[in-house]
Amino acid sequence: MKHVFTLVLLAFTASAISAGEDSEKIAKPIIFPADDINLSDFLWLKRPLVVFADTPADPRFIEQMGYLTERFTVLDERDVVVITDTDPGARSDIRQRLRPRGFGLVLIGKDGVIHLRKPTPWQVREITRTIDKLPVRQQELREGRPGRS
Repeated sequence: MKHVFTLVLLAFTASAISAGEDSEKIAKPIIFPADDINLSDFLWLKRPLVVFADTPADPRFIEQMGYLTERFTVLDERDVVVITDTDPGARSDIRQRLRPRGFGLVLIGKDGVIHLRKPTPWQVREITRTIDKLPVRQQELREGRPGRS
């Protein structure tokens, strides 16, 4: 199953590169499998966006990853890291903590607070609007830090 996910991710990344953008303008994909991730490692550094599914073949998962890979630059500007978990049998720490049911999208702020839970895929535009309303992001904007703290 992990091989299917890797192939899907590579296809999305390749399509973004072939879209004619300069390689410097394309953000490096910041996608981590949930296997050995500890959410506390991102505290005050990054905004984890966790995408859950029961299988990497879930159409909602594929749709969500397509949205995310199309606009990595926008997410990177807001210090977002994407964490994926498509294996309920592995019972990762993140899955046990967040307890998704099937597909799920969870946005966690730099402060470690869950700010968004969605059972359906969301466009990056909607995700960034939510991020831009967060107090920590508002502070970053006031202090002239476009996303980096």
